Amino acid sequence: MAEASRWHRGGAPKPKLHYRKEVEIRTTLQELSLYFIFLINLCILTFGMVNPHMYYLNKVMSSLFLDTSVPGDERTNFKSIRSITDFWKFMEGPLLEGLYWDAWYTNKTLYNLKNSSRIYYENILLGVPRVRQLRVRNNTCKVYSSFQSLMSECYDKYTSSNEDTSDFGLKQETEWKYSTPNSSSPWHWGFVGVYQNGGFIFTLSKSKSDTKNKFINLRLNSWITRGTRVIFIDFSLYNANVNLFCIIRLVAEFPATGGIITSWQFYSVKLLRYVSHYDYIIASCEITFCIFLIVFTTQEAQKIREFKSAYFKSVWNWLELLLLVLCFVAVSFNIYCNIQIFLLLEDLLKNTEKYSDFYFLAYWYIYYSNIIAITIFFAWIKIFKFISFNKTMSQLSTTLSRCLKDIVGFAIMFFIIFFAYAQLGFLVFGSQVDDFSTFQNAIFAQFRIVLGDFNFAGIQQANRILGPIYFITFIFFVFFVLLNMFLAIINDTYSEVKADYSIGRRPDFELGEMIKKSYNNALEKLRLKKPQKDEDDKGMKGDLAEQARREGFDENEIQSAEQMKKWKERLEKKYYSSEIQDDYQPVTQQEFRELFLYAVELEKELHYVSLKLNRVMRRISALQN
Repeated sequence: MAEASRWHRGGAPKPKLHYRKEVEIRTTLQELSLYFIFLINLCILTFGMVNPHMYYLNKVMSSLFLDTSVPGDERTNFKSIRSITDFWKFMEGPLLEGLYWDAWYTNKTLYNLKNSSRIYYENILLGVPRVRQLRVRNNTCKVYSSFQSLMSECYDKYTSSNEDTSDFGLKQETEWKYSTPNSSSPWHWGFVGVYQNGGFIFTLSKSKSDTKNKFINLRLNSWITRGTRVIFIDFSLYNANVNLFCIIRLVAEFPATGGIITSWQFYSVKLLRYVSHYDYIIASCEITFCIFLIVFTTQEAQKIREFKSAYFKSVWNWLELLLLVLCFVAVSFNIYCNIQIFLLLEDLLKNTEKYSDFYFLAYWYIYYSNIIAITIFFAWIKIFKFISFNKTMSQLSTTLSRCLKDIVGFAIMFFIIFFAYAQLGFLVFGSQVDDFSTFQNAIFAQFRIVLGDFNFAGIQQANRILGPIYFITFIFFVFFVLLNMFLAIINDTYSEVKADYSIGRRPDFELGEMIKKSYNNALEKLRLKKPQKDEDDKGMKGDLAEQARREGFDENEIQSAEQMKKWKERLEKKYYSSEIQDDYQPVTQQEFRELFLYAVELEKELHYVSLKLNRVMRRISALQN
């Protein structure tokens, strides 16, 4: 009772739970501010790596070497090559004309040919281009016994074990002799095989006429044979106007089925990274990035040491670790690329009479760009950790966490049906429809069907009976049934979460509300905003007190009534309004005492109401009698 009376006098200590929430909010705001600075620094760093001219340089080079048609045959270009004849036409036509620009459009000589060709007058050809061929040996495949009398030669697909390393043809120059691969050079992943470096190599001349005679000589002496499996055309350019290197690789694969499949790679990269003042700003951002990485690593190490195994129970902690790993990988790639550029670039630029292999540098630079792109993606995803205290984000995360088990069960059922249809489509249409040519293509083709992108005519033409049956049943079961079940699971769970929030089951605090409250308090302290609500409350309370005095109540009764009213309003707002805190939070001793006293008051009021009801019922019974 003494504690209760002291509480009524307003002498109770401030609850520690509220202080803990304030500290947690303040800590979250500090972490968000620090991380926001890190994110801005990372964005400057990543966008500083990208030059808008990269796209235009790739586009102009691809239009020159891929879309330029063979003279006299407008339908034949590099993309449309399907035979060996078309390949030599391209080599002696569009490729030759594209590589050698030795005069202005008025046939006026612009520069000394000893320097290099300047494609489109702006892009310097570094060194000389290189053509490389990989071959397979004869009798590398097995022929059925009944056909052995008809087949004297048999060339399997390319593998390192099937590769032909013996000299052939004229056996004089390097193009007829095998060159061992360089261990540091990356392998090439083509459409029908994975190819290593090395092979039968020759470099072009700086003279256009000499190069043309070389092509004619190779064509007449059958440099391309039935054993040829791939030909690479490699060369590199540099544009000083935009400080960009363009590394170009044109690939012609010769599958065991016959014909030619063409592919290409255009890599515009910035190998000379620190030239302008803006580049040095990017360098400072890289240093800042490393400092942030050390700080975040130290913080996560302290958390792991503090929480131990409990640390790994949070999804956000796993995302933090993933982000740190990606950052370390990106830093490692960056250091490796800079070291290789420092060691190789000067030597590559000196060898103007030989092929300059910039493909190796571009390959690792592209990998670094890919890693940093993935890193900044997950860096933005981490923002959800800090805004999860917002009501909308909290509803989203709660909905996903609650329906996770249902989604996993649904996913098992969905992918069983999905992969069954993918295998059906691959086996039925794979030999005739490109979208189903492989099992992987069939899977992605079905995802495209779900999104509305499909080739029904090709499916129907491949099989007039099973094609329509496959398409209609797939649309019905996957699109109309399974996807709607998936949406129903999420919608149902979201409705439950929203209902829980409406009755008060929500997070202890919302970061947005805290920021808004801090903003209003700052304005009030700076006297830029008046505490309007407090003044209104004081005025209303004063009017009620004056009315009570006029009605004959003394000051002690008025103060006791005001204190009781304030107490009830605070408890009602805390436990019965739409702003109720989370039910799962621990109840302190002070809160339990407040609830107990409030329950006693409610019991008194209910007893008083019950007495009144009994009196009314007795009077009604007396009147009826």
